Amino acid sequence: MKTKHLNCALSLLTLAVLSACGGGGGGSNGASQQTATPQQVSLPFVVSDASSEDWATISVKVLAISLTKADGTKVPVDLGPNVPLPLNLAQLDQLGELISNVTLTAGDTYLGATLTLSANPGDVSLVSSANPEAGFLLGAGTAVNAGDIQIQGTSGAAGSKTVTVDVKFDSPLVVPSTPNTAINIEVDLGHPSFIVGHAPVGTGTTVWAVNFDKGPVRHHPVDALDALVLRHMYGKVTTISSDNTTLTIDKLLPTAPVVTPETAVDTQKSVSVLADSANKTLFYDLDAKTSTAIADFSSVSQALAAGKYVRVAARYQQNGTLVATRIWVSANFDSVWVSPEGHLLRVDKSNNRIVVADENGKPVSLLIDANTQFYFRAPESAVADATPIGSGTAFLAANNLVRGFKVHAQVVDPLASPMVAQSIDIETAAFEGKISSVTNSGFIYSKSFAMGSDGYAQNMAYIDASTPNGKDASGAALTGFKFWNFAYPTLLDSGTGAIPDFTAATGGAVNFGGTVGQVFAYGASYAIWGNKANTNGWSAPFVVLEPTPLPRAKVSTAFANNQFAITLPNGANPVTVDVGTTSAWTSLAYQVDRTKDVVTVTPEDLTTTAGLTALTNGLAQGATVSVSAVPQADGTLKAYVITYYTGVSPK
Repeated sequence: MKTKHLNCALSLLTLAVLSACGGGGGGSNGASQQTATPQQVSLPFVVSDASSEDWATISVKVLAISLTKADGTKVPVDLGPNVPLPLNLAQLDQLGELISNVTLTAGDTYLGATLTLSANPGDVSLVSSANPEAGFLLGAGTAVNAGDIQIQGTSGAAGSKTVTVDVKFDSPLVVPSTPNTAINIEVDLGHPSFIVGHAPVGTGTTVWAVNFDKGPVRHHPVDALDALVLRHMYGKVTTISSDNTTLTIDKLLPTAPVVTPETAVDTQKSVSVLADSANKTLFYDLDAKTSTAIADFSSVSQALAAGKYVRVAARYQQNGTLVATRIWVSANFDSVWVSPEGHLLRVDKSNNRIVVADENGKPVSLLIDANTQFYFRAPESAVADATPIGSGTAFLAANNLVRGFKVHAQVVDPLASPMVAQSIDIETAAFEGKISSVTNSGFIYSKSFAMGSDGYAQNMAYIDASTPNGKDASGAALTGFKFWNFAYPTLLDSGTGAIPDFTAATGGAVNFGGTVGQVFAYGASYAIWGNKANTNGWSAPFVVLEPTPLPRAKVSTAFANNQFAITLPNGANPVTVDVGTTSAWTSLAYQVDRTKDVVTVTPEDLTTTAGLTALTNGLAQGATVSVSAVPQADGTLKAYVITYYTGVSPK
């Protein structure tokens, strides 16, 4: 199965107002001293993902979450009364969903988190995307039968099965005295060990093994609260403040997998959102089919009567309050939900049409007309977040949209055929693929898809050297372009040397010969709009150098001395693969065994004798193996993930 990685520490989500309460101590004539009250800080716990082109729905059910203190104490996160909470991970592409706020003591240290998921048949649902990548085992929009999904590492009796996921924080979290961060857990949907499809040689059922352990689930720190790109949130109106500045809603989650008409799960978590008094909030009444710009809620209080349903695009201010950029309201939940949200599948400039994947894996076609407004979510700038970056068909003609962008559309009339887009929120502008033509002023991303017209070769500028760009591991502010290797996210290259270092790092190539030919460096970026380096287009603030995903290969030279060699179908040359086995660099290894119709994914620790023995046995000459690796200048591959197969061989 073809997989990909798209990893970035810049997109996380919090969807609740942060609050803090402080305590203090004092003396009385020096005779007695009050005990200081520990300062309590409310931080949000959120889940996001790194994206996958192949899935429209990966729904899970969250039963419980706890945080682990440095002394081993477990602190539960309140999920409310309506557990399990449904999440469609495929919609959280570098966005995220609030699970709950958790009140912690400032100064306490936390080392990790534990998630408990429901793991009975049907508790994980899989639906392929409307246009999967070439070589994927499922057709477009295919729902996998519950009996063909095997969740790894379950425990408990039938009907009450669960899976526990332990996540170690990248670095210890010391609770701050002010609410300026969030706790974010990311699920890498493209990780080679997360969803393993096994179609046996000959005939037999394709089994999908879902593995949450050792790699796919990880922690990503938040270093800038007001730069978080928030997923649109859903809610039910409870109150408007007496001064008409604040809307309070009861947060809702759409049912996952999707039902028709779509319904909501009430989290019973209260969220307060401010109107944008400076830049104004765009307000859409979907029932009355009207729109207006508001500085407070006084003129729309009737439309926002208690019990009405809303969809809100919001941004954080540095003080932790949420400000609404756009609000949609209706008496029916399905009306605020129905506008398509998902990845762009097609940009048809000739016919002024785009195609968006919905949560059921179905393509939704939208016409772009002269009135369509395009927005790019830029919460760090209130003006940019509220201002269209383009409009009409000219925006398409200028090649400003490509397949893979994550968007949320609003249509003029959901009953029209074809539907016309009123507005398009570009939530993430993802570019990825082969990196070539690298210079000190930019490079080219080349990406191919099963449909040739979907591919692109995008010239990409680096952001201007003075542009703020997050923080380093020590907390120091960064400016200008930066990059890192997917396998080593803590080894960040930034500053004046980043661009020449990037040029050198992307110069390696591996040649398999035959019709396979060269394998180049791969990368991924989430671009930003309107930077000084490209005032009317996209620029890359960073590149994540990705392991190149290779087709399934055969071992031509057995594993020995931390190396083995592989050949690819239609390739003429064997290529050496270097394997990391030390704490400084350890390749990830997974044994996938199929016995009859049972598939088991077993992580192997290559820093141990047992792990190396298992890998040696698995990588005998002629064995089938999948490798994701980084091409090196000497013509070898540096392995990040090695997946080898035992038992029934896969196609």
